[in-house]
Amino acid sequence: MSTSTTPQLDRRPTPPTRDREPRRVGLRQTLGRWDVKLSPYLYISPFFILFAVVGLFPLAYTAYVSMHKWHLIGGEGAFVGFDNFAFVLQEPNFWRALRNTFSIFLLSSVPQIFIAIILAAVLDANLRARTFWRMGVLLPYVVAPVAVSLIFSKLFADQHGMINTMLNNIGLDSIRWHADVLSSHVAIATMVNFRWIGYNTLIFLAAMQAVPRDLYEAAILDGAARLRQFFSITVPMLRPTIIFVVVTSTIGGLQIFDEPRMYDQFGQGGSDRQWLTVTMYLYELGWGAQKSFGRAAAVAWILFLIIVAVGIVNFSLTRRISTDSAPKSGRKAKR
Repeated sequence: MSTSTTPQLDRRPTPPTRDREPRRVGLRQTLGRWDVKLSPYLYISPFFILFAVVGLFPLAYTAYVSMHKWHLIGGEGAFVGFDNFAFVLQEPNFWRALRNTFSIFLLSSVPQIFIAIILAAVLDANLRARTFWRMGVLLPYVVAPVAVSLIFSKLFADQHGMINTMLNNIGLDSIRWHADVLSSHVAIATMVNFRWIGYNTLIFLAAMQAVPRDLYEAAILDGAARLRQFFSITVPMLRPTIIFVVVTSTIGGLQIFDEPRMYDQFGQGGSDRQWLTVTMYLYELGWGAQKSFGRAAAVAWILFLIIVAVGIVNFSLTRRISTDSAPKSGRKAKR
């Protein structure tokens, strides 16, 4: 008769459970947690501090000045509210300057972007001495704008300028580059394009070099020509860069000052103010005969609002164009 032995369980009484005391957090752990939370903000804080000092504070202080009767020599005067804005909006020279600014902006920025994209596509190809050509494109940007304006003002001189001399040699009449409105705007826009096309070209070139080469190889296998590759691959991949260049060109084009200021020896925008810009009108109010910083600050704030409005419109239009054409390019890629 066999008997089975069963293991005896340990029946020792279990000690009563005690509530564990909360663990104390040391100073080093506390500093470590704060370091993780605050370090990202500390790393980016220099930009925001610098932006607040050189960006937001001047903007707010300009708004404060625009509300006062502020003289260049006498300093701060009485509070006038929006009287400075009302004076500026009633001045014919302001609207003439606004018309000239938009005209020069359109004549310079629109061709500038198209030419820069074409030059970037050429420089992105397999050329000999590519580094030399890329450096040569940037040389006009290095030249001082005052020097460029002086040279082009002589080229576009009404009497003995090189452009009119060449036109006379081929049997055409001379163009009044300084007398007519449209001619003066074309001449000033030529200066702007000469200086900024190379800068925008290098921006587009950097964006083109970031495009994956596999897309071009697949397009070549599908039998796509160079022109087809440019419009179906290059241009769609450049949409973010195009938006950036359009916005920056808008900001710079509406603030144009050096080229029209140095276009003639007087610097007043022509005898009939035919190329007077908004920034030149601002300079005239602040440092001219009136020496009114309050009215000049009002012009600055009006120009700021115009730039913001035009920038938002440009951004929305370019983004809408890109989003509308994105599904089409996607269907083409699937095919």
